[in-house]
Amino acid sequence: MLPLGATVAGARYAVLGLARTGLATVAALIAAGADVVAWDDKAEARDQGAALGADIADLMNIDLAGFTGLLVSPGVPINVHPLARRARQSKVPILGDIELFALARPSLPPHKVVGITGTNGKSTTTSLIAHLVEAGGMQARLGGNIGLPILAQAPLPAGGVYVLELSSYQIDLTHSLACDVAVLTNITPDHLDRYDGDFLAYAASKQRLFGMQHADQIAVIATDDDRCRAIASHVTHRLLRVSAKDVVPAEQAAWPALQGPHNAQNVACALAVARALGIDDAHIAKGLATYPGLSHRMERIAEIGGVLYVNDSKATNAEAAAPALAAYPPAVDGRPRIHWIVGGLAKVEGVGECDAWLGHVARAYLIGDAAPMLARVLGDRVPHAVSGTLDTAVAAARVHAQAGDVVLLSPAAASFDQFRDFEARGDAFRAIVTGLWEQGQVHE
Repeated sequence: MLPLGATVAGARYAVLGLARTGLATVAALIAAGADVVAWDDKAEARDQGAALGADIADLMNIDLAGFTGLLVSPGVPINVHPLARRARQSKVPILGDIELFALARPSLPPHKVVGITGTNGKSTTTSLIAHLVEAGGMQARLGGNIGLPILAQAPLPAGGVYVLELSSYQIDLTHSLACDVAVLTNITPDHLDRYDGDFLAYAASKQRLFGMQHADQIAVIATDDDRCRAIASHVTHRLLRVSAKDVVPAEQAAWPALQGPHNAQNVACALAVARALGIDDAHIAKGLATYPGLSHRMERIAEIGGVLYVNDSKATNAEAAAPALAAYPPAVDGRPRIHWIVGGLAKVEGVGECDAWLGHVARAYLIGDAAPMLARVLGDRVPHAVSGTLDTAVAAARVHAQAGDVVLLSPAAASFDQFRDFEARGDAFRAIVTGLWEQGQVHE
């Protein structure tokens, strides 16, 4: 795990939330000699925290005065949680695991940090940057909102690059992360429940990443939308403006896992970072050609009976789902090919940017809490069925799909109504599709 340095030894921390990130935080703090009191509403999570050496106590029932900090997992809605108010009253800083990483940096071997935020595309951009770093002969470590929590990972040797995907929640809980290169992909309305419906407050959270940088560090901002352009206009240190238009379509065609206009923007951001880190064009070209893509993002699971099954569970809002719908146009005879599995915990009313691509959809299968709303929105524009659950949706799509069609899980909604996270949702889809193949329910 990542060493937190001597300053943590003997300090007392409260940790709220014992999912993957919270448990990694507890483990790192205790290994560094801190005293940890932790809590989670789930008994199983509390047991895991206790096994790591944390004292387990309901933090609402203890005096927070004297604690060095309250460490909060990103998934905890700190804007409405009563413990946040108590921490502020006790003048206890509210922090996240990324802030602990920032505080530990002086004790780590010399390194660089690239931080990537934005509404859509940040996972692909983050993993692509890490891939380009390794293609350039340096060691990279993925962390933040992707892969293993950064505190659970071993430190890099000198010259390594930490590549961190940063959600707005993580940035809210960070106060001193000065990224050598900070990246903003785009901003569209998302997670507004955490910002009292205030889009500008959500955007301001993203903007904080650049405010923590030093004068000699680099900001990379894709200026394809108005809000990103506004944020770029306030950057006073070195700024690299990029755009999806910077990427030549003929060149993009040679990068199998980076197709589509949305990936052009991801590539533009990653190219700017790679060049800022000193990676030469030859290694960049090799990296783009060999990038394997992400799980749960337009991931081809199987082709069964001539029907392609695609896992795009990472599309948790309409803006993220629209590129997947755009990627599969109608057949040459004009017949729509997509059997769209959509729904979950809706973030907004309607289908947003997906509306422009409904002509690609042969039939929609509606799941989760959003199903009734989606049925109203789609009306008679798209044939649809309220499937309710993912397994029911896949079974129905299998019946209706023809050779050449695509069964696409691109939910345009969060997963928390039925799954732990979008990864669990995508894994369930993969297991269902694999089961179709292995059980011989469908034959080539």
